[in-house]
Amino acid sequence: MMMVMKKKKHYFRCCEWKWIVLCQLLLANAVCASHQGNPANDLVDIINKNRTAQKLPELNDSPGLGCMALQYVELCKDNCTSNGVVNCKPPEDDFTEVFGPNCGVELPTFGTITGHVVGCQAKYIEPSLAFSHVLVKDSKALSLIRNKSHTEVGVGLVGARKGSFFWCILFSDGQTNSTFVLEDNGEGIKQKNGCFSGSTFPCSSGQRIPVFLNNFMTLALLNIFLLQHLYQTWSVMM
Repeated sequence: MMMVMKKKKHYFRCCEWKWIVLCQLLLANAVCASHQGNPANDLVDIINKNRTAQKLPELNDSPGLGCMALQYVELCKDNCTSNGVVNCKPPEDDFTEVFGPNCGVELPTFGTITGHVVGCQAKYIEPSLAFSHVLVKDSKALSLIRNKSHTEVGVGLVGARKGSFFWCILFSDGQTNSTFVLEDNGEGIKQKNGCFSGSTFPCSSGQRIPVFLNNFMTLALLNIFLLQHLYQTWSVMM
């Protein structure tokens, strides 16, 4: 009788430990999924933290600029060199004649684009790594990020068929909520691929892959824990 009680006590301790680990896994998965919901927004946060660390004002997250940044890399997404350089430079007229209309930016609200940074990587990496290893690799890019004339920022990213990921940051000196305004009460035109900052739409295509894999692994571990739990319950009952 004492032996059975000890086994049951050990069993319940083991199950308690496993349920604690399982809850931690589910919590980590929820945080990760939330973080990767829109990497473009995360990159804007990183840019602003870098600026405020230098006692510079935060930049307004402009969906119009973000969508045009997505349009920029969408056009250039098949032009990534082996050292992570985007070998593509669209004409300036494309911003007003192609990118803006494709996003639904109201033409009278077009402002001045004061700078841009583009980069690409062979695979998807976290926004923090993209910032330091892909977009801001030298003092020139860092100086552009910290330019005092900027007031707005927009980020776009997209995955190419070959697996590469492209990032673009656009800056403007326009007035908040009055330049690069999207039509349809700020909704603009829904994009088929990629992500852009300030968007109310979820990411599409390749940007869902990291979240999907993370969810898949968590569900697989959940099934393993549940199977072990059922097997041990059956063993104790026997």
